Amino acid sequence: MKLKWVDVQEIGIQLSDKHEDIDPRYINFVNLRQLVLDLEGFDDDPERSGEKILEAIQAAWIEELD
Repeated sequence: MKLKWVDVQEIGIQLSDKHEDIDPRYINFVNLRQLVLDLEGFDDDPERSGEKILEAIQAAWIEELD
């Protein structure tokens, strides 16, 4: 499965599964962006990310914890 920036929910799920040691409420966007880029199967232009998409990914990740 190829992940794109718009796959916010799936990215949140994968980050939650892969990084149980990280509290997504306190991650900065630079580090969050890198974690997304490092996900297996992520295949999108790194320059297409922005603050809004990173906020949505962070929210999805937080939601996975609840």
